[in-house]
Amino acid sequence: MRRDYGRDVLADGARKPRRPAAPEVEAELGLVVETADGSFCGAVVGCEKLGVTLEDRHGRQRLFPLDRAAFLLEGRPVTLVRPAPAARPRGPARTASGSVAAPQGTPTRVARASRIYVEGRHDAELVEQIWGDDLRDVGVVVEYLAGIDHLPAIVAGFGPGPGRRLGILVDHLITGSKESRIAAEVSSDHVLITGHPFIDIWQAVKPPVVGIAAWPQVPRGVPWKEGVIRALGWPEDTAAAWRRIRRAARSFTDLEPALLSSMEHLIDFVTDPGGG
Repeated sequence: MRRDYGRDVLADGARKPRRPAAPEVEAELGLVVETADGSFCGAVVGCEKLGVTLEDRHGRQRLFPLDRAAFLLEGRPVTLVRPAPAARPRGPARTASGSVAAPQGTPTRVARASRIYVEGRHDAELVEQIWGDDLRDVGVVVEYLAGIDHLPAIVAGFGPGPGRRLGILVDHLITGSKESRIAAEVSSDHVLITGHPFIDIWQAVKPPVVGIAAWPQVPRGVPWKEGVIRALGWPEDTAAAWRRIRRAARSFTDLEPALLSSMEHLIDFVTDPGGG
């Protein structure tokens, strides 16, 4: 009996076309991806040889393997890979602020009497992220005020004077604002108040760094952070939004010049040999 199996099943034309491989994407910190099955969505907070750790908007972390295309980036399948190692810089090492880093093994400096105050926790975290190494090297401690309304009482309690200077970074420090009026009450030879024009420290991070074209305009009467989150379509979780923004700001080049100049001015003031 003749058996006709048709054409050769191994011929090129008979083979099923292969599905194109998912493109490889480096698992950079802060990159937001979703698992292919939709069970978990989060930002990259760590990447090792065989696995990547994601953190969702509730702060929960999970480790996933890197051996398959198991992720979606903006709805498209991707394979996450470890970021390529950064090229070793030529010349002296630099801190996140762009300053020359202190040599390894440099003894820890005793904290100065002088201090820098910032308005809130987010301000303090961003300052630590960019200027932390520099501040530890010169022995300057940063604290936050939890608002500016009680600044006169806080300054009086600190007791600034020769060898005990106080530098203060204020949000939205523009002529005629409440912040500028309060600042005028406490300025002295031993107190320097600088600021930036932004409503909130979030705006001091350049929009393209965060992956947006511009910071949204929030109507009056709407809490600024909540208004920004809604306008951008992010999950309504202020803490998660801030983590996303802060992870994107890796060096001074990611920040607006207005914040950079204010912070450098404050550091110079509190470390002046005649005042610190």
